[in-house]
Amino acid sequence: MTRLFALYGKTINWLGLGALIIPPLLLRLILAYEYGEAGYMKFSGENWFAHLSFPFPFNVLPVELSWQMATWFELIGAAALVLGLATRFFSLSLIILTIVAIASVHWPEQWSSLGELWKGYTVLDDGYGNYKLPLLFMLMFLPLLFGGAGKASLDYLIARRSSANKSPTSAI
Repeated sequence: MTRLFALYGKTINWLGLGALIIPPLLLRLILAYEYGEAGYMKFSGENWFAHLSFPFPFNVLPVELSWQMATWFELIGAAALVLGLATRFFSLSLIILTIVAIASVHWPEQWSSLGELWKGYTVLDDGYGNYKLPLLFMLMFLPLLFGGAGKASLDYLIARRSSANKSPTSAI
């Protein structure tokens, strides 16, 4: 029984070593792929934002500016996520972009009960909205927003270099 507990402890320690590397890296890569793909589709496609109604303050912006902002935040954000550069900034930016997308595109046009609203928690829009994937993407950003990009990132390297350059005598 003692061996089993020792093996369990070693396994937990081994998993703990990868916790600061593997999960944030995989979250960054899958989110980068999804947002990069969406940005590329906007970049190479036609502006279809004209028929949408955006929430305030995005409804006061010209449609072309909204299109460009969404396109470039998705493309640059995806590249930054791959590199793990300014991860918290781009996580927050893409969360805001996703909230606007849910409100403008994915939320049901009308619903009269929580049961009807729940029907929109799906991937396909059968007349009840389809906010499942954007909501999941937003939740996937939360560990990156609060915990950072992880050890396999430029953010981590920059922070290490920055703290290494601070000498105790520089504060005097």
